[in-house]
Amino acid sequence: MSAIKLDHVSKHWGTMRAVDDVSLTADEGALLVLLGPSGCGKSTTLRLIAGLEQPDGGTITIGGADVTGLTPAQRKISMVFQSYALFPHLSVAENIVFGLRVRRMPRAERETRLKRVADIVGLGQLLDRKPSQLSGGQRQRVALGRAIIAEARVCLMDEPLSNLDAKLRHEMRTEIRALQQRLGMTMVYVTHDQTEAMTMADRIVLMRDGRIEQNGTPEELYNRPATAFTARFIGTPPMNLIAQGERLVGVRPEHIRIVSQDGHAARVRTVEHLGADSIVLCDISDQPVSVRQDGFIKASPGDDIRLAWDASHEHLFDKESGRRLETAAGEARLVASG
Repeated sequence: MSAIKLDHVSKHWGTMRAVDDVSLTADEGALLVLLGPSGCGKSTTLRLIAGLEQPDGGTITIGGADVTGLTPAQRKISMVFQSYALFPHLSVAENIVFGLRVRRMPRAERETRLKRVADIVGLGQLLDRKPSQLSGGQRQRVALGRAIIAEARVCLMDEPLSNLDAKLRHEMRTEIRALQQRLGMTMVYVTHDQTEAMTMADRIVLMRDGRIEQNGTPEELYNRPATAFTARFIGTPPMNLIAQGERLVGVRPEHIRIVSQDGHAARVRTVEHLGADSIVLCDISDQPVSVRQDGFIKASPGDDIRLAWDASHEHLFDKESGRRLETAAGEARLVASG
């Protein structure tokens, strides 16, 4: 069953098409990630689902009911914002139960829910503190607790980890994913970080210029990118795209190896040692190519080396449209992006 469905939804700001004919589905109990660069329409799409913006076209369904014209409160969803949106003068406990108090829930029920939620998000010992006395990760847990306590079946998150450092982001994305699975919530999560998307999502909707570039599982976007844009956006470092006539040949850096003979002649630009592996940036016929190898690579800028990869790891794209090509009967054919 689909918990959320958008059917040909659009939102325009003057002549700018912020969201342009978007259709997608989030299954019940799944974590759907809206991914893409700044300005691609992912946050606007989330705000349309939340009811914070009204679409110029299309319909939005939550739990089988058309909510296109309903207010955010009528949609019975919870939301976690990038800025945490905590009241600085209220304690952790008061911030978490604020929505329940507004809805005039009886005190006994509020206290019962607060205890349960505080245990879930690990804030049991911090309920009397003010937000200014908390770390960034603890503030994010307060925002999560406030979303969970509403017991809404749908939770929307708008780049909730962007204000945290790398270590905390890693910890919090693990906690959010575990929490979502434990509670069986349907979650729509907005991020520009493809690592967050790949590690958390059941399904990724990659957006570009207000439209869906590709909609699929993390594995599908990584192993079968529908366009050159997807190929470059998913993966660290990005997929290499080498121009050959009317085609682009894509090869991921981890699928390229340095060989002693044969292969493609290349010249080393730079080498980045990352500990467990190294990134070697080279030029092949004046085209940049990244190579990811295990351990420390003994290469220096200006060195001439040779690179090779298996043909099975190649991805072909049409140079003009960027769409994926497949080979059939020895000829390349265009594949529609999904």
